[in-house]
Amino acid sequence: MHERQNIRNIAIIAHVDHGKTTLVDAMLWQSGLFRQNESVPERIMDSIDLEREKGITIMAKNTAINYKTVHINIVDTPGHADFGSEVERTLTLVDGVLLLVDAAEGPLPQTRFVLKKALEAELPPIVVINKIDRSDARPAEVLDEIYDLFIDLDAAADQLDFPVLYTNARLGTATLDLKQSGASLEPLFETILTTVPAPRFDPSAGLQFRVAMLDWDDYVGRLIIGRLVNGRVRQAERVAVVHRDGSVEYAKVTVLYGYEGLKRIEIPEASAGDLVAIAGVDAIEIGETVADAENPVALPLIRIDEPTVSMLFSANVSPFAGREGRFVTSPQLRERLMKEKRINVGIRVEETDSPDTFRVSGRGELQLAILIEMMRREGFELEVGKPTIITHEEHGRTLEPMEYLVIDVPEEHIGAVTQKIGPRRGAMAKMVNHGTGRVRLEYRIPSRGLIGYRTEFLTDTRGTGLLNHLFDGWDEWQGDIAHRQNGALVADRTGRATGYAIDHLQARGTMFISPATDVYESQIVGENSRDNDLDVNITKEKKLTNMRASTSDEGIKLTPPRVMNLEQCLEWVREDELLEVTPKSLRLRKRALGGRRRF
Repeated sequence: MHERQNIRNIAIIAHVDHGKTTLVDAMLWQSGLFRQNESVPERIMDSIDLEREKGITIMAKNTAINYKTVHINIVDTPGHADFGSEVERTLTLVDGVLLLVDAAEGPLPQTRFVLKKALEAELPPIVVINKIDRSDARPAEVLDEIYDLFIDLDAAADQLDFPVLYTNARLGTATLDLKQSGASLEPLFETILTTVPAPRFDPSAGLQFRVAMLDWDDYVGRLIIGRLVNGRVRQAERVAVVHRDGSVEYAKVTVLYGYEGLKRIEIPEASAGDLVAIAGVDAIEIGETVADAENPVALPLIRIDEPTVSMLFSANVSPFAGREGRFVTSPQLRERLMKEKRINVGIRVEETDSPDTFRVSGRGELQLAILIEMMRREGFELEVGKPTIITHEEHGRTLEPMEYLVIDVPEEHIGAVTQKIGPRRGAMAKMVNHGTGRVRLEYRIPSRGLIGYRTEFLTDTRGTGLLNHLFDGWDEWQGDIAHRQNGALVADRTGRATGYAIDHLQARGTMFISPATDVYESQIVGENSRDNDLDVNITKEKKLTNMRASTSDEGIKLTPPRVMNLEQCLEWVREDELLEVTPKSLRLRKRALGGRRRF
């Protein structure tokens, strides 16, 4: 096997919000990629609007820097387990990983998830303890926790011998010793060169390129992104595409791109070890191989974890359909979902008995919520049902997905949390008190027990709690779990909501809409204070008669409505209800549109 010493391929892996994207920003600046006076947005790798809004990475992305004579390819990966398929594909591109851990929070469930995948792929790790400037930073204890995590994940002896750096990503400094403050990221660059092995390849093998990501360019069409494992590829060259079933098709490379900084640059040819994007190969899916046209040899397929949550997506058939969106028909919905299935291997799309409805399965609630949010921003109108978990049958037993749940809360909220998790079938595995006033609780809980819990959790902990969970295998059905306790207030006619009607209905429950909002029959306008559904007339107006009492025209006092975002609506909805999603509105409604026919 030969090595290419002038290249290093590395992935940055971490839990959500531990500073991956900020560290990549600092690495790009210090590599001399930008001019001193160039205007560059913060978290430049988060290029999708949703990523900037939520502060999380959703799609893995490539960038590259040059340090000394070495070209370092860096892949920024998502930290959330719901986007685990992105992480698994990304790790096939690289030869080492940079594990980033918050100096105060320590390793959290997603840290465990991404590290487990990296150790399974036998990639050498570099541990970076970030945010050492935090007032509650505890780097020594966090390093001990990282060692415990490695041992817990059965790391090999050579994987335990990892280098450790301490960084402040916001200032762009790194040091190998906490007693000495860092001045730049040079120690990090040097550690990458010495720890991450150079790409190895077989000089006698032909072209082998595995597709890890897909992209689209308005000028050249579909792009396939991956790593050249063996051989070389040139522009205008004829190549073979080896599909999952072993069949072979032929295509021509129209354009070949390499990475330099944040830009894709056209290159005439690429060799083993390079990360490249190829245009011209349309009939290929993620995980399949582009091979030598004369002697096509496939690489092993990428194995992706099974989906655990599914939802029904259907075309919008409510009375307000077509008012706000551009794409409202079921063929348009089908085409968009099939496109997502081709690009995102973590999503499954299946046809149902109804031509208007599709079952979409994914790794978690958040992944499906992100897909819905992206579709509504593209101009789609659709209706989605309650998220349901996917079960397995094995030896006559029903198995359901389980989650490893880690909760970090102030001590005074422990009672409120344990009281809610008990009925959701959560079993406590561990409880750790660091002596800082906060306690870490660890549970094993069914996936369905977490549906609808996040909002309650934030209310119970006054917004101070941290809740993270991770898929933890399959277990026997844990028994029934009660969902939402309260019923719904349902509009019994179409019209416009009035302040007069809302004022009279406030005593019945919590309202979701404000005066002057258009509603239709069967739309849910609030949450009942009791457990049954209640039909209400939200459009009732005050009669304009000549008869007046001295106190009859006093001003009404309305409580502000509860405005729920997409994730909160998905948590709230029941089996007999749907969420109508349009580019401008989120409306909850009963499945049956006729009033009395619902009961």
